[in-house]
Amino acid sequence: MARRPTIKDIARQAGVSESAVSFALNDRPGVSQDTRARIRRVAEELGWQPNSAARALSGEQSGAVGLVLARPAHTLGVESFFLQLVSGIQEVLAAGRIALLFQVVEDLDAECAVYRRWWAERRVDGVVVVDPRTDDPRPALLEQLALPAVTVGETGPASASPGSDTPGSAAPAASSAALSAVRADDAGAMAQVLDHLHGLGHRRIAHVAGMPGLAHTERRISSLRAEARRLGLGPGQVRSVTTDYSDAEGAEATRRILAEPEPPTAIVYDNDVMAVAGVAVASELGIPVPGGLSVVAWDDSALCRVTRPRLTALVRDTAGFGRLAAEELLALLAGGRPRSRESELPRLEPRESTAPPPAAY
Repeated sequence: MARRPTIKDIARQAGVSESAVSFALNDRPGVSQDTRARIRRVAEELGWQPNSAARALSGEQSGAVGLVLARPAHTLGVESFFLQLVSGIQEVLAAGRIALLFQVVEDLDAECAVYRRWWAERRVDGVVVVDPRTDDPRPALLEQLALPAVTVGETGPASASPGSDTPGSAAPAASSAALSAVRADDAGAMAQVLDHLHGLGHRRIAHVAGMPGLAHTERRISSLRAEARRLGLGPGQVRSVTTDYSDAEGAEATRRILAEPEPPTAIVYDNDVMAVAGVAVASELGIPVPGGLSVVAWDDSALCRVTRPRLTALVRDTAGFGRLAAEELLALLAGGRPRSRESELPRLEPRESTAPPPAAY
């Protein structure tokens, strides 16, 4: 097995002391510019890389950031959103030669335990926090640990000020940790969906939402109600049901909804897999899509485009969302101030799964 080069190897080949190598590689005074350049050239030739554990013990950065998902594991393999999000995050981190430490846990308590362990072991320099809750303990914990973080989506108390939604706006530096946020305009997205369905003539609309307690689930539900009121639709005409994002629960919710005495003529699903499952249930029940039921998927994917009929969906740059989160975290680690950024508004792309409701409606 190949042996990793050491500081001693560099010192021997460069003809200098080990302390001189340490000074040169850690940008400390004590060696001339020529010697520093020679040492770095030798280190590169030997393929030397700093030991992350040793760097952490010396108070330097670990060269890694963390991402923890507290979701049922069976929902992750079929949902494209997180794959695209992680792809965007990794793209930015890889360019800076920073590692991504990724872990899936069963619940929020386990996620908080991971943050405490990573902090104690100095495993990561900061974290990307996803799935903000309506009553979220994580911002306070991260502030207590002084662990820099970026939350993807809305969250509870944090360092970023409520009015700092525009790029570059800074939050007061009042806490011991740097906590930034990147947001998605779910209200604007829901307005596009409701305007499209209402314009087609739909007056009974159901929303198969994601997990209860998540901030974006509650935000989408409240946005649906607000947009319904704006369009003159009553509480009995528009409603939401929550699921775990899986195709199984999406299908079961669809069966219950379509079995009602006055079923909806359109259903909005919070992800692509539930939308596809809903189309399959409608087919089993003999309800044609879109002739008898219109279907909208919240997030576009290849699945939406290959399903027949192709699904009307909100098109967003999810990888770009991940890149924005990673850029904000790196800015914090470089000493920047906490701030809140908003991602691009998704656009609704109408396809074959939406049409006017049945004539008898």
